[in-house]
Amino acid sequence: MKIITRTTAIKNLNKYIGQDLRKLALEYGITTYETGKQNKGWKGLILERLAGLETNVSKAPNGLSYELKSVSFRYIKDQLVPKETMAITMINPSELKNDSFFESHCWAKLKSIIFCAVMWHGQNADSGELLKVANLDFAEDDDLIQEIKADYDFIRNKLITQGFEALTGVDGKWIQARTKGPGHGSISRAFYARTCLVKKIFETAS
Repeated sequence: MKIITRTTAIKNLNKYIGQDLRKLALEYGITTYETGKQNKGWKGLILERLAGLETNVSKAPNGLSYELKSVSFRYIKDQLVPKETMAITMINPSELKNDSFFESHCWAKLKSIIFCAVMWHGQNADSGELLKVANLDFAEDDDLIQEIKADYDFIRNKLITQGFEALTGVDGKWIQARTKGPGHGSISRAFYARTCLVKKIFETAS
């Protein structure tokens, strides 16, 4: 099996900047919503193919995995901004209590994600261009990473002192911990990247 490194995956994806992902998906035989039922994972499937990966085979040489994520962008007053927050990883209360930020699953996931900005033209639109490909390419002592760490530390301390149910989306400048799952009665929590963090990553990408 051919191993596609993170760097190679990004290089491959950059070849498709400006191209319509929906059109490419159909060319690869990936359904989007032609059958009347939306395939919610179609963007992820086509991004994997364009990156050079087989489905669910995103192996780096050192055995660590990386993840491709599509992030919808739209124009608001002539400014291109993320449409919504982006899920990073589910929160395991025991792990959050025990793990410092740079040992955490949250950090491991953040630094492994390849972010793919896709133009959003509306629900079930006929097109969706790939705008940019980026990753969290910052040193651990970078100001942004230290501020994300501060968010994590605050959320972690809140869990320890106030309990799991005290975690809400209010806390955190760059990342937040809020409910995830169907319905307002969900008791699960996940880390999310706020739209400001997603925007920052794309603005600083080369």
